[in-house]
Amino acid sequence: MEKQPLQYSTLIYILAIISLPLCCCGGFGIITAGIAFFIARSELNKFYDNPDAYSNQDNIYTGKIIALVVLIINALYMVYVAYSIYTIGWSELMRQSEEMMKTY
Repeated sequence: MEKQPLQYSTLIYILAIISLPLCCCGGFGIITAGIAFFIARSELNKFYDNPDAYSNQDNIYTGKIIALVVLIINALYMVYVAYSIYTIGWSELMRQSEEMMKTY
């Protein structure tokens, strides 16, 4: 029986890598990283159920690790943004942002 590749390895890579720049947008990359991690986990479960039928599990492992690291980075940045808004306040952050825009 010929081994077939697992389907979504490229999609997992793309979603994980796109979520890293989205981290700078308030941590919203957590959505795409979470989707990539969920897809990788489901693909690996499919591999664990029948390991003789699939061939590219190493790509899925790598994509899952990348998605997990980016997911953690996004979660930490989201916590940082929430903490900044809570301690400084939204109006003060907007004032500081306007001052930075005027200087540049």
